[in-house]
Amino acid sequence: MSNYSELIKMCSQVRRDIVRMVHGCQSGHPGGSLGCVEFFVALFFSIMKHEPDFKMNGRNEDIFFLSNGHISPVYYSVLSRSGYFPLNELNTFRKINSRLQGHPATHENLPGIRIASGSLGQALSVAIGSAISKRLNNEKNTVFCLCGDGELQEGQIWEAVMYAGAKKVDNLILTIDVNRQQICGSTDEILDLGDLQKKFSAFQWKVIKVKNGNKIEEVIEKLKLSKLKSSKGHPICLLLNTEMGYGVDFMMGSHKWHGIAPNDEQLKIALNQLEETIGDY
Repeated sequence: MSNYSELIKMCSQVRRDIVRMVHGCQSGHPGGSLGCVEFFVALFFSIMKHEPDFKMNGRNEDIFFLSNGHISPVYYSVLSRSGYFPLNELNTFRKINSRLQGHPATHENLPGIRIASGSLGQALSVAIGSAISKRLNNEKNTVFCLCGDGELQEGQIWEAVMYAGAKKVDNLILTIDVNRQQICGSTDEILDLGDLQKKFSAFQWKVIKVKNGNKIEEVIEKLKLSKLKSSKGHPICLLLNTEMGYGVDFMMGSHKWHGIAPNDEQLKIALNQLEETIGDY
């Protein structure tokens, strides 16, 4: 997409997809999905070099790995609207025999999905392996990975962070969704993450902050800066400050919407706040 107005329209439509998908099966995770819309839209419609004609090996294109797999609604919406699979397949989200499982999985061969990400903490390790593979194959492409901030409480994340910094895996851009909420409360209450910028810097990562991760212009600006600073001896960590549930007023900022579905009346209220800009599935 060529301009911000088109991207903003896509963000609104993706948010409509999210609340309708989760409502349709009365299951799923709308809060984090809504908060990450600008990131996904920026990545898939502006930043990444990728092909909807999906090939599992991802040769000669940028690759994305979703680690916090519970925010699959936003991922599926953006994949379908990028042309990876038919838009009306969003109707099958979390239903029997659907390829669109609650957490992305690979056994049904859904285009765009390279790893199963139901268990938190694993995708960064896979992304590092993919980035190293691209270097060995002399590919100039970038590997992207998204983790949630609550997910950083997993020990495997920090083993991977240490490895990528020490081995200078510099074709890797890790984004952390810093919404400060997790399933049972705020990250400060559950297990304080401390100063993430200082922590990643200590492990030899280049850290870039996005002050407002729900502003598409800033997200694109900082993703472009991340690519500019990549391949210079350090992996990149993008700290993306977002608001859980962004775009739907009664969901915003509350951990309570981490993993529950809106009822009929709540869906109506949410859709009234989100403009239908491109067309519902």
